[in-house]
Order: sequence, then C-alpha cells, then structure tokens
Amino acid sequence: MESVNRPLSPHLQVYKPQLTSVLSITHRATGVFLSIGTLLLSCWLVSLATNEITFAKLNTYISAWYGQIILIGFVFSLFYHLCNGIRHLFWDAGIGLNIETTYKTGYAVITAAIILTIVTYLMGCA
Repeated sequence: MESVNRPLSPHLQVYKPQLTSVLSITHRATGVFLSIGTLLLSCWLVSLATNEITFAKLNTYISAWYGQIILIGFVFSLFYHLCNGIRHLFWDAGIGLNIETTYKTGYAVITAAIILTIVTYLMGCA
C-alpha cells in the first residue's frame, strides 16, 4: 500500500484553540499537578513526623519564592479542578450543554478558581 502525505486533521497550523478545548486540557493538567502536589504534601507530612531538622530543611524550600509559587499553583489547581468537576457533574445531568452556557460556566470556573485561590492565600498569610 502506498503512503499518502496528507495533513493531520484538524491541521495543527491552522487550528484555533477554543475555550472548551483549553479548559479541557487545563483540567487534565491540573489533575496531573494535583497528583504531584499530593506526593509533595506527603513528603512534607513525613518530614513533620520524622524530626525537626528534616522538617526545617524542607520548610526552607517551601518558604522560598519558588516554593510559594508551587503552593499557589497547587491551590489554584485544587480549586480549578474542583469547580470544573462540579461543572462536569451538571453536564452529566444534562444541564448546561448548549454553547452559550458552556462558555459562561467556563469563564465562571476560571473566575471562581482565581478568587478562591486569592482568598485562600490571603487567609494563609494573615
């Protein structure tokens, strides 16, 4: 059989990402990040149970700017995944499946995740 060189469908150079596809990819990425973050949380808890020196070493990394960025990313991932999961539960019940509602709830998920992340960060710093 002869191979034919045809472009992929949809062609990746002309494909315009839509909100729904970006939110779907982000939902999967936050799920992966939450899995990795849970491992880091487990390491933190083990260091807390081990001894003071181990906990202090790990806590210096968490307190650094890059540790704070990872924590904020973990919290954002948690809230985004939660809010988008609730959105998917409504879809499973057949509610909000039209395009207009899908876009509105998509923006609502992003907004809610950002607001909840900011509130959590402010509560943790106070």
